[in-house]
Amino acid sequence: MGPSLIAALIVVAIAGFALVRTVRIVPQATAGIVERLGRYHRTLLPGLNLVVPFIDRIKGTIDLREQVVSFPPQPVITSDNLVVSIDTVIYFQVVDPRAATYEIANFLIGVEQLTVTTLRNVVGGMDLERTLTSREEINTELRGVLDDATGKWGIRVNRVELKAIDPPASIQDSMEKQMRADRDKRAAVLAAEGQKQAAILTAEGQKQAVVLKARGDAEAAVLKAQAEAEAKAMRAKGEADAIAMVFRAIHEGKPDQELLAYQYLRTLPEIARGDANKVWIVPSEMGRALEGLGGLFTNITGAAGGAESSGGPAANGAGPAAGMSGASGERGAAGHEISGKDTPATG
Repeated sequence: MGPSLIAALIVVAIAGFALVRTVRIVPQATAGIVERLGRYHRTLLPGLNLVVPFIDRIKGTIDLREQVVSFPPQPVITSDNLVVSIDTVIYFQVVDPRAATYEIANFLIGVEQLTVTTLRNVVGGMDLERTLTSREEINTELRGVLDDATGKWGIRVNRVELKAIDPPASIQDSMEKQMRADRDKRAAVLAAEGQKQAAILTAEGQKQAVVLKARGDAEAAVLKAQAEAEAKAMRAKGEADAIAMVFRAIHEGKPDQELLAYQYLRTLPEIARGDANKVWIVPSEMGRALEGLGGLFTNITGAAGGAESSGGPAANGAGPAAGMSGASGERGAAGHEISGKDTPATG
């Protein structure tokens, strides 16, 4: 192998190495910082880039995507001298690769330390109760302070979240006891209010029941009185109609004195049935009525004797009129005993 061939190979190798150092490919969402002779020259964008070999040097690539960093718990003292442990999560993004490279040595450590100091300043002005209930306020204040402080570093803080706020164990026990007592108190108050409402509703129900019962009794009494009045009116009307009917029937039948006397005799036992009936008042027309009734019985006896002499059934004493002659006591159609001793015989 001659010297010329060796020299050609050396030249080709140098050219290939120079070509490799000249062509640079930058991945998507990253940026490269190019230094020329030790000074910042330019920022390489994603894609194919050409640099001057042996003069330009790529210091490094920076991730331009949004990054999420969770910092370890930090002890923070509140305004009421209680130590709480707070975990934070930072969402940030590099918007200026040059500033993030040359303005701060390590922007991640800077963001962490700035977050810790800002968190202590913010929480130090709050008491424990406000710290536990004001997460959104703390997040907003932290984000504002961090975004202003990291702007010159080429970093934009998008979001700050408090992942956990842990008070001491003794404070947690006290808080649990306080919450339990508060819940027991609210439960007792609710139970008392429920009993009060139940008693009120029960009393109102009983009152309404009494009122409705009294109203129902009044309406029932009114209806009963109306029913009794209507019944009495109907009964009186019925009795009046019955009397009118009997009166009309009597007048239409034209009864004689004998029938009236007979009906009066039938009613005498009903009049004498009561224990207090000691005195009877007999009308003055009673004598004439009895005389007429005796004449009626005499006619009936005479008719029975004529039938016996003619050889009819009454001759053998079997007729119904045979038991009505003589001075013995007779019985009327209603079974009442009629005496004929003082009745004068007429023919």
